[in-house]
Amino acid sequence: MIYLQLFYTFFKIGIFGFGGGYGMLSLIQNETVERWQWLSSSDFTDIVAISQMTPGPIGINSATYCGYTAIANAGYSVPMAILGSTIATFALVLPSLILMILISKLFMRYMHHHIIESIFQGLRPAIVGLLAAATLLLMTRDNFSAPTEDLWQFCVSCFLFISAFVGVKVVKINPIRMICYCGVAGLLLLY
Repeated sequence: MIYLQLFYTFFKIGIFGFGGGYGMLSLIQNETVERWQWLSSSDFTDIVAISQMTPGPIGINSATYCGYTAIANAGYSVPMAILGSTIATFALVLPSLILMILISKLFMRYMHHHIIESIFQGLRPAIVGLLAAATLLLMTRDNFSAPTEDLWQFCVSCFLFISAFVGVKVVKINPIRMICYCGVAGLLLLY
């Protein structure tokens, strides 16, 4: 039964996950942590961190890790958890695959039509909203601490967040290099 729920959940996320992997994060978190309670909030934060560090799209990586962790947390064996990760990944990718096959020829024919251009203009605010939700989702006590709990960790976390944003957007430092800089700075400042 959990495999069907897993397939249905990630298939639905694959259909409504506009904006790429980061746009899907809030949907994945809502379904796996809040609705089905397959994962804890801490598990999900760890999964997002691992998904960002491993090669590949973050949405697909998150689905793979969430599928594995959900089945493992339900008490199933490792091979069954691997099956869960496969099902979640396949279900997330399937809607996009089907849609791309169905509309690729139509899109090429009608891509400069006024209605099609209007649809894509209308999707832009939704994508921005999903990306903003993903950003807010990661701004938790697990990632930043709180001023009342550990003021030093909170200040260091905020400093690194602002530095990374300015470094990538304003100074135009390569994001991979910026991740390394922030990782070293975090290790030096927090330990």
